[in-house]
Amino acid sequence: MARGGRSGGNRPAVTRNTQISKTMSWLLRHGAEKEGLTFTSSGFLPVSAVLQNQKLKSLKVTFDEVKEVVKEDAKGRFSLVTAASLAAGKDAGEETSGVTGQSDETSNDPRDWLIRANQGHSLKIEDADGLLTPITAENLPIMAVHGTTRSAWPQILASGGLKPMGRNHVHFATGLPPAWSKLQAESVNSVTAMDDETAKAAVVSGMRNSSSVLMYLDLAKALEKGIKFGLSENGVVLTEGDESGLVPIGLFSKVEERGGEGLVLVEAGQVVADIPEGWGKAKGKGKG
Repeated sequence: MARGGRSGGNRPAVTRNTQISKTMSWLLRHGAEKEGLTFTSSGFLPVSAVLQNQKLKSLKVTFDEVKEVVKEDAKGRFSLVTAASLAAGKDAGEETSGVTGQSDETSNDPRDWLIRANQGHSLKIEDADGLLTPITAENLPIMAVHGTTRSAWPQILASGGLKPMGRNHVHFATGLPPAWSKLQAESVNSVTAMDDETAKAAVVSGMRNSSSVLMYLDLAKALEKGIKFGLSENGVVLTEGDESGLVPIGLFSKVEERGGEGLVLVEAGQVVADIPEGWGKAKGKGKG
């Protein structure tokens, strides 16, 4: 079971599982190279090496806790597999220090296991396509929506669209959190006061609960323009954008404010509303 932590003010307590999850996310998405760890071609690290990382060692993280975090993560951020289960695939024969290659999925030996983040990387993965299922006209998700903030919208508009902004991909959710319809429109932080059931319904992979501007992509049109998309194992639509690394504003069927006045900002690829006062100045690059 998750063990609680403490937090000041009115913020909710940070659980031990959350602390472990954030640390693993950083390591698997951004920090592996800096920490001297080497991915397999498809982005896995040996669990034994992850547990020996100084940041996780300082937390005294156990393998049982890693398994619990992976299992309970509502957004499916991680994949945990036995090393031998990849033996017949493209990772076969790779030199992976600390991995025994045993196949028993009941094993509690971290040397038998590999772990990766399913999306959100800033580090380059040799076989990045191996993390994704290619999206075509035949398997289009019903929805591809990017959530951002009122403060970021002027920057996105100034740059002409969305960019990965330090990550490998722009992220899109394939739906909206069911609980949003139950929340007060302006209470973007009210998830902290939800019961467990409602909080789980407020989670959708690829969408932050704090999003106050929703950008609906015309995915079919974007594919026709030659932009490539893939679906991660946890159901997030990912793209590197066009040849300049951009998902242009003209490819969005609608951009609208969540809550507030419910302002429609873009309709059928055309900007139809000025930047509201107080949303910030149009400068910088679009945030992906």
